[in-house]
Amino acid sequence: MRRLLTAACAAALLAAPAVSMAQEAASSGSGPVRSAADRLRNANAEQIEKNWARAVADESEVTTSHSINAHGRTLRYKATAGTLTVRNDAGMPTASLFYVAYTLDGQPVGRRPITYMFNGGPGSPTVWLHMGAFGPMRVQTDAPVVERPGPFNLAPNDMTLLDKTDLVFIDMVGAGYSRPLGETPGSAFWGVDQDADTFARAIMRYTTKFDRWSSPKYVLGESYGTLRAGALVHQLEDRGMSLNGVVLLSSIMNYGVRQPGYPQNFVTLLPTYAATAWYHNKIPNKPSLEEHVQRAREFAIGPYAAALSKGHLISDAERAQIAQQMSALIGISPEVLDQANLRLELSPFRKELLRDRRQTIGRLDMRYLGIDANAVGGSPEEDPSSSAITGAYFSIFRDYIATTLNYRTEMDYRQSARGLPGFNWDWNHRPPVGGPQTTPNTAVDLATAIRRNPHLKVLALNGYYDAATPFFGTEYDLAQMMLEPHLRGNLEFTYYEGGHMMYTARPALEQLHVDLSKFYNETENGGLR
Repeated sequence: MRRLLTAACAAALLAAPAVSMAQEAASSGSGPVRSAADRLRNANAEQIEKNWARAVADESEVTTSHSINAHGRTLRYKATAGTLTVRNDAGMPTASLFYVAYTLDGQPVGRRPITYMFNGGPGSPTVWLHMGAFGPMRVQTDAPVVERPGPFNLAPNDMTLLDKTDLVFIDMVGAGYSRPLGETPGSAFWGVDQDADTFARAIMRYTTKFDRWSSPKYVLGESYGTLRAGALVHQLEDRGMSLNGVVLLSSIMNYGVRQPGYPQNFVTLLPTYAATAWYHNKIPNKPSLEEHVQRAREFAIGPYAAALSKGHLISDAERAQIAQQMSALIGISPEVLDQANLRLELSPFRKELLRDRRQTIGRLDMRYLGIDANAVGGSPEEDPSSSAITGAYFSIFRDYIATTLNYRTEMDYRQSARGLPGFNWDWNHRPPVGGPQTTPNTAVDLATAIRRNPHLKVLALNGYYDAATPFFGTEYDLAQMMLEPHLRGNLEFTYYEGGHMMYTARPALEQLHVDLSKFYNETENGGLR
């Protein structure tokens, strides 16, 4: 309510001079005589201004008390939904970022870990991590199937991370309830470096406002949020905030290898293709998933990478041999692979693998099944793993934030910043070492941060069936950080039978909590026991 009153007062002040001047002109008899249509337009404009739902520079928050039973005990906690005002170097407010924070009761603030979390896109609000993975309430999903329409099932999340760390979920500018302020356009925030700078300022603001500078601090990003995390961790380190750890969930840190003409993306996709063929029973005499994936890794980085590097100079005999080996691993016929020049793009793979069943497979999670209008063609009509759950998440969140957390606003909770005027992401990046990048690779930034802060640990969480950010791509990107031997142990990888959002499946969610608990236990004291 305070936000709405402030916005209304600001609107009234803006409208007052125009109204006053019109009244003075009418009483003095000077100035043009306005038509009825003009007067109606002005009245409508004043009414719109008065009721405009907009963000304001004043920070606000609503705090409520809750409890859940999780991990064998009762967790009593505070939930705070509010805004953080980001200011430029001159102190002028430029953006209002919406967040939801959960803090465990009765904990010493200075020693209690805190984790700042965000989804990716770029353009996404942080609904998925909040309501699907680590918050105290969770959209109840499990099997890779399309969720039914409402009523949806929201219930306490007994796998919440709140037992290990306080949680702060932050929305990027233009998504959720986060907005630019005043005359600052949204485009000022929509780029690799601009976005990382905004999150750095917001995190430092929260840390100062709520006295968390002495707390063990972490960031956790998903998807594009991992690329953001690489740049962000370095920016925070550069501004005097050293982190204990960074968690990369479904990573993509190097967009450069995805440019046409580079074979690396085909190499990094192949083990995910292999895992998917294994899942859909396209592999005869199936070994274990881990064994099959390891075979695919060794083939991809060895014979396959060598073959692709030869381009059209490869011999017919080697080409045929590689096609046969690929077919045995990924379940696609050698003929199709030969026609694709051994470079099978993701969309054709999703269409081809189960064509004999007249089914397509997902992109974010290749376990999901779809049905196209016909079985012909080279690309699926949609991603069934995306459309299967989107409605449930956003419907539940809108209700939860208003009725459970008591945060009310006239603004719409935006599902994405994409499509907004001026949203044309600036992919240029200036890393701390080397020249400017036209396609970003923030693993360079993360490597610099680790060299400066050798206590910084990195945990990469990977889904076997994630084709949007393949796990072998994460392994490749982090291997190119060129860390000295004594720092390579700062990187850890874990794997789950799931997709891009592996936490939507209960078994993976349970294992995530086990792995993250271990990570926090080992890092919250800076590595000291």
